[in-house]
Parts: sequence; C-alpha cells; structure tokens
Amino acid sequence: MIYLKTIKEIADLVGVSVRTLQYYDELGVLKPTKVNEAGYRFYDDATLEKLQQILFFRELDFPLKEIKGIMENVSYDKVDIFKKQRELLTVKRDRLNRLLNLLERLEKGENVVSFKEFDMSEYIKALEQFRSENEEEVIKYWGSVELFNEFIQKVKEDETMVAKRAISQYGSVEKYTEAMKYNLEHFSEIMEQIDGLKENANAIVEESDCLYRQLTADLSKNVGSDEVQETVKKIVEFVQRTTYGQNMGSGYWNMVIEGYNRDLIKKITDQKYGSGASEYIAKALKFYFDRRM
Repeated sequence: MIYLKTIKEIADLVGVSVRTLQYYDELGVLKPTKVNEAGYRFYDDATLEKLQQILFFRELDFPLKEIKGIMENVSYDKVDIFKKQRELLTVKRDRLNRLLNLLERLEKGENVVSFKEFDMSEYIKALEQFRSENEEEVIKYWGSVELFNEFIQKVKEDETMVAKRAISQYGSVEKYTEAMKYNLEHFSEIMEQIDGLKENANAIVEESDCLYRQLTADLSKNVGSDEVQETVKKIVEFVQRTTYGQNMGSGYWNMVIEGYNRDLIKKITDQKYGSGASEYIAKALKFYFDRRM
C-alpha cells in the first residue's frame, strides 16, 4: 500500500509553506498525486522527488514558468538535470566563497580593493564573438562594426558599473552573461520583433497608459485586492509580451519597484497619474511579486 502524505506533512518536511505548494499546483509546476472529494491534496514519494528538483531550480533562481517547461520537456532526464544543477550550484558556491573571503579580509581591516568578483570578461568575450560571427547583423542594427566596437569599449571602460548593475538585476555577473548570450543567440528574432514594436509604438504606449490609469484610478483601494492585483498581472504580462521573451533578470521587477520610489520617477508618475500614484504602483507591484516568492 502506497502511503500518501498530506500537504501539511509535505510543507513541514520540506520547509516550504502550504500556500507555496498550493501555488505550485495552481501553476501546474507540481500537481498533487491525489485530491480527495473534500479538496485535500495528497503526495506520494515520486511527487516529493519532483519537488526536490523544483527546489534545486528555485535555489538557482529559475522562474517557475521556466522550471515547468524544463520538467515537461519530452527529453527531460532527471540524472542529467541533477548534474547540471550541481554544476550551477558549484559556480554559485564558488562565487559566494570569493565574496565571503573578500568581506572577511575587509572586516579584518585589510585595505583590499578587489573587483575580480565583478569580472565581465566572459560577457565581453561573448560580444566580440557575436561581432566576428554576425557582421551583417552588427552593421544592420548598429550602423557599422566601428560603432559596435565603441559599444564594447564602453563596456570595458565602465566594467565595474556594468557589473554592479548586472548583479542588481540578475543576481550575478554569471547570470547576466548567460542571459545576454541567449539574447545574442536570438538577436535577429528579437530585433525583428522590436522593429514590429516600433511600428505599433503609439498603440503600445496607449495600452500601457490605459493599464496604469486603471491601476491608479482609485488610490484608496487596498493594493492586495483581487481587482488591483488583476490589473498588476495585466501590466506584468504586457511587459513580458513587449520584451518578447528576453531574459530581463530575476531582479528586474525589484529595480522597477525601487525606481517608483525615487524622486524623479515619483515626481513624473505623480504628475501623470495623481499624487501618491508612484508609491501606490510600487506597493501594488511588490505585493504581486511577494505573493509569488
């Protein structure tokens, strides 16, 4: 007889909340083995093993949508995935160790100015490789190879600043580099779609403005209400649709939220949508993403 664990037992065993498991079910990332007539969820050992893989992916900051796609792929091989997860976690561990070692030396009072933790050489290498293998596209979208070279040189000159921005938005330079490699590999496709956006720029601006006006129509509404959160969801989906699958980084929306709390953006937003609108938008977005953690 197969023993099935309740959702509460699974939550206590794994160290996640019951709501998280419910959310995984709603998204189709992890379906329970059985749901009884009363609506209670039950899980077997095979489902628990699947949950373990999901949590490894989450530790690596994979979005749930991407995890679902990987695990539903017909070529999915859990042993191969374990190997790749181990490799990625090793890279993450090594990077954290470097940062911890640097902090330890700084705490001891050592005068250490080290920027190797912010090394952008792999990203620069990817840009140079793209230039050498896609000269026609470089000329088409940058105007000339020389202008693209200027762009690469600018990255080299501002390497530390670019690295800090990459870490803020993507979590690490490595993740930023992987995202940019993906964007470069799909460069033509992305640029064609962006060109299409330009042709419909007015309609896109109008749609964005309409959504934000809907969100800020009544600033007295609770940001956690279903009505407000449904509008936030539409805004997020709108952004995803108009970036055509580009990897914007796990910290992208945190940067957006922080932006709405900065003086200049706050002033512009409040002038457009009413006093307090910028802070309201930030709170509504934060509630939306906190609920999905």
